[in-house]
Amino acid sequence: MNTNKPLKGTRQIEGKNPIVEALKSDVSIEKIMVAKGRRETGAQELFELAKEKKIKIQQVDRKKLDFTSKTGNHQGIIAIATEYEYAEIEDILESAKVKGESPLVVILDKITDPHNFGAIIRTANACGVHGIIIPKNRSVDISPIAIKASAGAIEHMPVCKVTNLTQTIKELKEKGFWIAGAEMEGQKYYESDFKGSMAIVIGNEGEGISRLVKDECDFLVSIPMYGEIESLNASVATGILLSEAAKQRN
Repeated sequence: MNTNKPLKGTRQIEGKNPIVEALKSDVSIEKIMVAKGRRETGAQELFELAKEKKIKIQQVDRKKLDFTSKTGNHQGIIAIATEYEYAEIEDILESAKVKGESPLVVILDKITDPHNFGAIIRTANACGVHGIIIPKNRSVDISPIAIKASAGAIEHMPVCKVTNLTQTIKELKEKGFWIAGAEMEGQKYYESDFKGSMAIVIGNEGEGISRLVKDECDFLVSIPMYGEIESLNASVATGILLSEAAKQRN
């Protein structure tokens, strides 16, 4: 029997910053595996937080971490933590209410790249987004790669997984939300109003927003392209739109 195999219901968090953010949150961490010979230089905060929370630190051969790693970039540290708990829509709304803010939500339609997903989570956190909504099918999921790409922001960002995006959008509209869809034929994003209860829909880079979801959007916004390239990476486009939303809302 392989006693080193993570138990069912756990996940791996890889790299210094993601693990530090997990330690700062309410995530339950079973143990932290550190490559033998790895110096604490640059990871002092991580070791202090682990000691404070009385989390076991296990010295292992780096080859074991290389074999265990799912990102290929573990930086000599991997934590075994409880599985990520998805949020409900009401959790996201409550988060905004507690902060005394109008809710700002990002809806991802058919985003499948975990690196993009992680980068979007990181940007969303920086821009004050209260939660992210993804569909259950044909969509990216929380994975070690997405966690690593988010630089730990996932531990502070509620993510809600829903069965039907169009139905969820209808429910948000009933709650007073405006729905903005990112599409090439939309109005210029800096001429759009992102204040109030707002959800911004980001589609797949190749296909954009699906037709049914687009039909439910109150308005469409676009990012003018002045060079030879006709489209942007989904996470970069999200960053541009959220930066404008943050400017308007703050």
